[in-house]
Amino acid sequence: MLLNCHSYFSLRYGMIPEEELLKLCVLNNYNTIALTDINNTSGCLNFIRTAAKYDVNPVVGIDFRNGLRQQFIGLAKNNNGFQNLNAFLSKHSHEKLDFPDQAPKLEDVAFIYSFEQLIKTGKTDFSAEEYIGITIKDLNRVRFSPLANREDKFVILHPVSFRHKKDFSAHRLLRSIDENTLLSKISTFGTGEETEQMLPSATLKYHFKNFDSIVYNTEKLMEQCQINFSFGDHRQHQNLKIYGESEADDYQKLRSLTYNALGYRYGTEVNDLIFDRISMELELIQKQNFIPFFLVNHDIVSYAKQKGYYYVGRGSGANSIVAYLLSITNVDPIELDLYFERFINIHRKNPPDFDIDFSWKDREDITDYIFKKFGSKGQAALLGTYSTFQHSAAVRELGKVFGLPNYEIEALSNGKYDPKKLDQLSALVIKYAGYFQENNQPNHLSIHAGGILISERPIHYFSATDLPPKGFPTTQFDMVIAEDVGLNKYDILSQRGLAKIKETLEIIKYNRPEAPEIDIDDVKKFKLDPKINNLIKQAQCIGCFYVESPAMRMLLKKLEVDNYLGLVAASSIIRPGVAKSGMMREYILRHQDNDRAKEAHPVLLDLMPETYGIMVYQEDVIKVAHYFAGLTLGEADVIRRGMSGKFRGRDEFEHVKAKFFKNCKDRKYDPKITEEIWGQIASFAGYAFAKGHSASYAVESYQTLFLKAYYPLEFMVSVLNNGGGFYAPELYVHEARMMGANVLAPCVNHSYAQAIIEGKDIYLGMQSLNEIEEKTIAKILEARQAEGPFTSLNNFLDRVAVSIEQLTILIRINAFRFTKIDKKTLLWKAHFRMYKATNKVPQKQLFQIEIKDFDLPAFETSPTDEAYDQIELLGFPLCSPFDLVKNPMSRSVMSKDLHQYINQEVIQYGYLVAVKNTRTSKGDRMQFGTFLDQEGQFIDTVHFPDVAAKYNFSNKGVYKIYGKVIDEFGFLSIEVTEIVRMDLALR
Repeated sequence: MLLNCHSYFSLRYGMIPEEELLKLCVLNNYNTIALTDINNTSGCLNFIRTAAKYDVNPVVGIDFRNGLRQQFIGLAKNNNGFQNLNAFLSKHSHEKLDFPDQAPKLEDVAFIYSFEQLIKTGKTDFSAEEYIGITIKDLNRVRFSPLANREDKFVILHPVSFRHKKDFSAHRLLRSIDENTLLSKISTFGTGEETEQMLPSATLKYHFKNFDSIVYNTEKLMEQCQINFSFGDHRQHQNLKIYGESEADDYQKLRSLTYNALGYRYGTEVNDLIFDRISMELELIQKQNFIPFFLVNHDIVSYAKQKGYYYVGRGSGANSIVAYLLSITNVDPIELDLYFERFINIHRKNPPDFDIDFSWKDREDITDYIFKKFGSKGQAALLGTYSTFQHSAAVRELGKVFGLPNYEIEALSNGKYDPKKLDQLSALVIKYAGYFQENNQPNHLSIHAGGILISERPIHYFSATDLPPKGFPTTQFDMVIAEDVGLNKYDILSQRGLAKIKETLEIIKYNRPEAPEIDIDDVKKFKLDPKINNLIKQAQCIGCFYVESPAMRMLLKKLEVDNYLGLVAASSIIRPGVAKSGMMREYILRHQDNDRAKEAHPVLLDLMPETYGIMVYQEDVIKVAHYFAGLTLGEADVIRRGMSGKFRGRDEFEHVKAKFFKNCKDRKYDPKITEEIWGQIASFAGYAFAKGHSASYAVESYQTLFLKAYYPLEFMVSVLNNGGGFYAPELYVHEARMMGANVLAPCVNHSYAQAIIEGKDIYLGMQSLNEIEEKTIAKILEARQAEGPFTSLNNFLDRVAVSIEQLTILIRINAFRFTKIDKKTLLWKAHFRMYKATNKVPQKQLFQIEIKDFDLPAFETSPTDEAYDQIELLGFPLCSPFDLVKNPMSRSVMSKDLHQYINQEVIQYGYLVAVKNTRTSKGDRMQFGTFLDQEGQFIDTVHFPDVAAKYNFSNKGVYKIYGKVIDEFGFLSIEVTEIVRMDLALR
């Protein structure tokens, strides 16, 4: 009966979640309902999946509109019709075309025109699959219209977009946001109607009691619409089913690739354990129909190798020896005793998981290769995701809609207001921002960080696609729905760490041609290198992948990590869930006192001996749920996935959770123990890494640590050129200087766009200058390439067309220091020369024209002036920031001497590097600070809530720090009692 229902995926229009729509359907006695979102099919698959729960027959389609003007509604009669609708919508979306007035002829699709639209277009001829939609308000006009004699085509058209009046009010706000206009200016033509609410079935039929056939026509049409997808445990395998010629060929190819790589990976150390593991994995991969999945990933990394791209294979796929032998990952699962069942087990229904990281410079080409090879028949797409209205963004949008001034919007967004003192409009902003967030209201569709689908059928069988700026078709549903329907994603991600490795190797060849050839994949050698392991133990890892943050530096010191296995564990322990559960601290305690591990439950200690009975990795959740609570491996995996938040609350998750507690009760465990273990699972399972994932990260950490240990200056140049890392560029400049580099400001005769190294001199790149233009850099490099170095300012201006603004930046950063002329004099000369110039573009002169030079007075300059220019143009000074402090600093303690002052009050002067804001268990704000002392060593500070509330230290600068030295597991920090920012010297 309801042919035109909108969910909240009618973006910035509808308000009803798909499941809420089904609940309303049951409440109002409908057994069939059609979801027809506006130019969107995001909700269709989940709507079909959930409909079975409510015993409702789902019909899906699309409400095709140009803006808000409805052209027609398309209903899919079956799966083929749904595919045709998706293809039609996608074509218009990709090509930015308006929909025509006349619906296309699509197989297995019925189209409904609104009576209102037909009156405007004058259409009176209809095909067998075209219908006329009559709304309640049309009833008084239809008998007197040219369409009165087409009652055989009449169907009920009662749109449903809202649950109640509040939804309609929220809808008007969404329309105002979409139109970027004040609520008071939104017209009735710019919104739906308040009557677009669901009526009881009997009431709707009563309205049409004088049209004998209309109810019959409507019900008959809906009966013709039957769409079927399988979901969950009953879903079909929808991924690419054959990589090569046949399933048999695919198996032989996978088997051959696996065994042929044994010599490369294991040499002469191949043993029965390895052969048994290979045999077990190949058998299970074949049973689960995942052979093409492995071959496609092997294809992708083989292409990367051919192109010279560095990559890291991680995720739970690193638990597989087949993946290791196919070079999809560099993690040896035998060495680490990785739990293959975390990756694939016979009971696990959701697809396996490979994350393959490429350099940010290479990923686009990899994606393009995948689409060209596997997407020529429309079988590949990027995976979509939903961006929902979060509180701050919703407040800002609603504030504009209500016409609030910016300062009020800012205060509401930041939570800096007294709820009791809000005026009516501000209160409405907060009310509806909360309503959007509570409703999980989608704002727009976006792109998953790296997910790519390659299906057996065309992607349009499942979804319409958008074509965002990346230029690749993108599904209108997310990864959860993809997994539900049997599609597994290929994660093709990017990270800057890999670009750092690649560029460092290139820089070494240029700056250290005498260096031996480096095999960066020979990680086994790196793991045994004492020089590298000592860097880890001393936490001297600035610039290195995943191990440079203050929190990781603290953990490495507390655990005294000096080996690969220790780093693997640390990579997962640092994740927020382990810390939140209190198990990070407990892990450190048990690490330092092995007798303490005996306090663990004996089953847990038996399952996880190397982590002292503490859950550290994702597979630990599976082990505990399976062996401790007696769940099947499939049920255990439901718990792991559910803890990510995406699946929590679903029926299957709640069922397994209940079984967890029942089984523990049946096994006569102490209820407190059961609750405690469940609490640990709940707090960290969604954040912890799979062990293979941590191991993959540790491999890349070792690669970058090797480069830092043996080629530190080349490595730091690469770090600067690839976006740094956890810290701002200033710290990497400082680190390079600490390792012996002479770091210099950009120079027109030495610098390029990016930083370069010449011996031990590092010239910062010209692109690091604020407001310098790319075209200016290009012109400088082109002129230098053509005729060699510049000899003077005039020579530069003869060869490079540059504005006075751009030239001023270069002079102020001292890029012409080779002239031995001070900056102020150069600025005078530049302004005079450019003011007098008649030609704006330099022209080649047959003879050198002498340019008159004027005698100028001697200008005074100072290191302070130089530093302030650097701060303005680079963001930081190239001198020590302590040189810029206005007043003399009193005697203080250096970081290297803190061990002499444990539990004593000290004064330290520190230059602020980073601040971390966090909350106590009571919700109070506290902070952790990272500073550099006058010798360039780190100071770590703790600011408890009373201090954090009293002292603000978020601005850059040198601070005088008062506090007590605390020793926690060998890691020294200052528990701050007072902190004061030092005044800077004036220019």
